[in-house]
Amino acid sequence: MAPTTKEGQRAELHKTIWRIANDLRGSVDGWDFKSYVLGLLFYRFISENLTAYLNEQERQAGNPAFDYTHLSHKEAEYGRADTVAEKGFFIVPGDLFVNVRAKAKTDANLNETLQRVFKNIEASASGADSEDDFKGLFDDLDVNSAKLGNTVAKRNEKLVKLLDAIGDLNLGNFGDHTIDAFGDAYEYLMQMYASAAGKSGGEYYTPQEVSELLARITVVGKTAVNKVYDPACGSGSLLLKFAKVLGKDNVRQGFFGQEINLTTYNLARINMFLHDINYEKFDIAHGDTLLDPAHWGDEPFEAIVSNPPYSINWDGDSNPLLINDPRFAPAGVLAPKSKADLAFTLHMLSWLAVNGTAAIVQFPGVLYRGGAEQKIRKYLIDNNYVDTVVQLPPDLFFGTTIATCIIVLKKSKKDNAVLFIDASAEFVREGNKNKLSEENQQRVLDAFAAREDLEHFAKLVPNEDVAANAYNISVSAYVEQEDTREAVNITALNAEIARIVARQAELREQIDAIVADLEDAS
Repeated sequence: MAPTTKEGQRAELHKTIWRIANDLRGSVDGWDFKSYVLGLLFYRFISENLTAYLNEQERQAGNPAFDYTHLSHKEAEYGRADTVAEKGFFIVPGDLFVNVRAKAKTDANLNETLQRVFKNIEASASGADSEDDFKGLFDDLDVNSAKLGNTVAKRNEKLVKLLDAIGDLNLGNFGDHTIDAFGDAYEYLMQMYASAAGKSGGEYYTPQEVSELLARITVVGKTAVNKVYDPACGSGSLLLKFAKVLGKDNVRQGFFGQEINLTTYNLARINMFLHDINYEKFDIAHGDTLLDPAHWGDEPFEAIVSNPPYSINWDGDSNPLLINDPRFAPAGVLAPKSKADLAFTLHMLSWLAVNGTAAIVQFPGVLYRGGAEQKIRKYLIDNNYVDTVVQLPPDLFFGTTIATCIIVLKKSKKDNAVLFIDASAEFVREGNKNKLSEENQQRVLDAFAAREDLEHFAKLVPNEDVAANAYNISVSAYVEQEDTREAVNITALNAEIARIVARQAELREQIDAIVADLEDAS
């Protein structure tokens, strides 16, 4: 019997996905193989999404027996223009996942069939507003790769198994499944692959509970925001947490992000679709945010979240144009060429709305290092932009065990102080990583909202005191850690030492007497 509870469905789904990923992978590296699993999951999703949409349209129009999967190619073409305008793409019935899968075992040219289908789906958006959202989405799903097999027959055999495995996943029917099944399957796959891939893949994935904490920090006291933004969006998991925290309709003007890695950029767009975010509600761009930002016309943003890459190289002062860039110029100095962390921070501050909040995961060195980074911190503190600094526990992220932190920026604060929160002990151990439980997150959020001193956990520090401390914004410089060492009674300890010394002298005298007796006897 299929599980009916939310957690039961999720556990069953995860178990099946794990089996698929391990049974079918073969010679393909896990981080590379995700493109096949995720790509075909996406193909199934948009096929079923389109079918459900068109069936509903026809049934509302008085045709209760309508089933788009059985329509002829010619009949389907009549609705292409209207469908593309609404959904952003079009798939003829013969190209739907369910119909391609049904013929897959007897299709000697399955690889060519899939390649044609993927091209047709992308081409359906050509010239439409959704073109940029679909272009290149299937580029990483190489159905002709030798990694799948040395011959076409072997590759097709693997593709049949993949289609069957993805098709057999119990993802329910649109509108009546208990969980956001497609989106949940995607997140589980990303987490599983990131965990196994370490540095080769984990850098592109922020654990869900960290993403949720960042999103919740930026919307404290709000039930809706205008737009959300991530300048280094990876697979898009941070942005999509707003759909969970607020509800996707309460992100009124949509989800915006930019990603420099092409494969991960494709994954982010797929992630949006799999979470049922329609094309007109997201704008994910490909490129270098620091040198070529894609959303000048869309800023400012009311909520910004990001986990930018740690201490990467960038042009810095070797590019004479950057010091005059309106994002960096106000600080009067550029982030070091070997450490772009605070360049991302200044970029986000520049594009933050006056009533907005930015929550940024940072490498700990940016909190205390000298030189240009100290000057940037001086700019941030002197202008009262730093709202809160949260010290996170170690070993939360894939690919690193470093204890990172969160810097929260605001342009409209009610005080001239920085709140420091020491959440380094707020975690539970699960498997080989630390996790932020609901209780751990809530304790941070409660302290963030209260903005008051809490012994050994939170400290509100005036900006002038931060300035007097060389603009060091490390949490450990302000929040005193609890002394968990056992209290020692010095008087009792001294008495015990005196007793031991006396006993030692007594034993020495006894040994000397024994030695003297032995010498006399000889």
